Amino acid sequence: MRIRWAEAADRPKWQGLWDQYLAFYKVDLAAAVTNATWARLLDPACPMGCRLAEDGAGRILGFALHLSHPSSWVPGEDCYLEDLFVAPDTRGAGVGRALIDDLADLARAKGWHRLYWHTDQDNARARALYDSYTPSDGHLRYRMKL
Repeated sequence: MRIRWAEAADRPKWQGLWDQYLAFYKVDLAAAVTNATWARLLDPACPMGCRLAEDGAGRILGFALHLSHPSSWVPGEDCYLEDLFVAPDTRGAGVGRALIDDLADLARAKGWHRLYWHTDQDNARARALYDSYTPSDGHLRYRMKL
């Protein structure tokens, strides 16, 4: 397995995983939103990026969508892992861990200060992985639609 940046030709493979990710969270996004997300992921001027886990046969096993941003708590930037997804048939094989480790290495190399993420409190499988890195900081998320 290798971790690499998403490229334009990856769209169909990424899209298949993205659709599964949205189904897992019971979210229906308009195609325009997904198209805009994909465009941002490939835009070098956008702080959003996509790391892909790929097996030796070229199959995309999972993705990590992230973005860096300035922080009011440190003099530099933080990295927010916004979306992490692993193909269901490869869960438990270390793909999620490899994607997080890769993103942590990338963040260190770029001088970012912290890596953080959210998950649903009922997502026990993901929380077991996340808890192996660091305990929850106890914060709750509030999201107001505008």
